[in-house]
Amino acid sequence: MRVIMLQHTQDPEHVVAQAAKLCYSAVGVEAIAEKLTPEKTAGFIQKLADMGHVSAFEHAAFTFGIEGVSRALTHQLVRHRLASFSQQSQRYVSLKEFPYVCPPSLQAQPELKIKFDRAVQELGKTYTELLDAGIPAEDARYLLPNACETKIVVTMNARELRHFFLLRCCNRAQWEIHDLADRMLTLVKQVAPALFAQTGPGCAAGPCPEGKMSCGNLADVREKYQKL
Repeated sequence: MRVIMLQHTQDPEHVVAQAAKLCYSAVGVEAIAEKLTPEKTAGFIQKLADMGHVSAFEHAAFTFGIEGVSRALTHQLVRHRLASFSQQSQRYVSLKEFPYVCPPSLQAQPELKIKFDRAVQELGKTYTELLDAGIPAEDARYLLPNACETKIVVTMNARELRHFFLLRCCNRAQWEIHDLADRMLTLVKQVAPALFAQTGPGCAAGPCPEGKMSCGNLADVREKYQKL
């Protein structure tokens, strides 16, 4: 898996603070900006987060390039509807090399991994035969499994990202999208630490929202996301 930050709102925390303060100010955005030091910005953003007044967080957007992930992951990812997605097309891109993702649970069981690899490679062989026989890629792709690798560009605003991390950084999230969420969180914290302070799974800053379904590792999870 490869995740890179392609672009983000310039000075995202300053933009969010300006937008939020405008709601309570008689002066314009330029006058507001003159009084916003980095310290005041970070403190104000934390106050907004603590109060749950996070609509202004939507003014900061982040765009990621994601490669080497499975279609199983992206099928989950695109369920986050308050986002924009551009994914590699299986209709226009022929995947004759047929890269795919193998889950760690199979990596730990060599005999089953051999069977998994054989089955996926057989699909890849048949897929290539269909293409060579003149079958359009848009029809041959019906054979492609969820394991097939894909590439996708994703844009989310800070509010949706916080929600994404809340759900997908949880230990009960599917392993691949959990890995993706951790990598994305690491990247956004580098450019907007105040916007994403205490961000992560629900238990990172409060009680576990999973109830009886909790992973039972609250202390370890909190330590992990405090260090992230």
